[in-house]
Amino acid sequence: MDFTSGEKYQEHFDPKAYLASFCSFGSGRDNILHFRLQKCFKTFVLGGIKGKTLIDIGTGPSIYQLLSACEAFEEIIATDFTDNNRRELEKWLQKELGAFDWSATVKIVCELEGNRETYIEKEDKLRRIIKRVLKCDVTKSNPLEPEVLPLADCLITALCLETACKDLDAYHCAIKNISTLLKPGGHLVIIGVLGDTFYKVGQQTFFCLPLDEHKVRQAVEDAGYTISEIDIFPIVNMEAHASITDSYANFFLVAKKNMTK
Repeated sequence: MDFTSGEKYQEHFDPKAYLASFCSFGSGRDNILHFRLQKCFKTFVLGGIKGKTLIDIGTGPSIYQLLSACEAFEEIIATDFTDNNRRELEKWLQKELGAFDWSATVKIVCELEGNRETYIEKEDKLRRIIKRVLKCDVTKSNPLEPEVLPLADCLITALCLETACKDLDAYHCAIKNISTLLKPGGHLVIIGVLGDTFYKVGQQTFFCLPLDEHKVRQAVEDAGYTISEIDIFPIVNMEAHASITDSYANFFLVAKKNMTK
């Protein structure tokens, strides 16, 4: 399908429908969500990737990718291109009526982490550590323009770049753009999908750039990183999701920014 413009995202992306289809346990995607939560737990709680600041590129309306990260960083900066997504996230941060209920997801993460906290305490901790919610455009040389922030210790981006980039050249460029926000020696964590050409939210269909492991590796290394891990999670029941997406796998990548870049 044709590339989806930023204007269409602003006008037609429904964050509540997205959360219901792609981020809810019981929606038929539990194994995929478990994979992402387990990898974040192993990376941030067990893996020793920590520091002062983490920037999440393309947070969307979701928080699952940050639940373990809040144990490893003093502050998190959330970002997204779409106004409705940032507003949906703010609803949860401010405990507003009608905010998405993340309790099932948070309980699973608390179990992974050994029940050190109740899920309510965990949610409140993440709320405290998310210090800002900013506009982000990965096609810009400074994706957070006009904001200029101190360089982060870690970047995470989940299911953002493949939807924001019309082709492989744009994908390479986007990784280089977000890398300007990261310290040399800092870490990049990418959660993404392979083979995906579209995803459907409500009645709206959105473009996705089809990637494979080689293309992802090449783009990350080209941007000046050394990859320490890439874990591929095959989707065995693709037909069960065929009406909303056609990806054949998820991936979880961890890379370290080279000191010379």
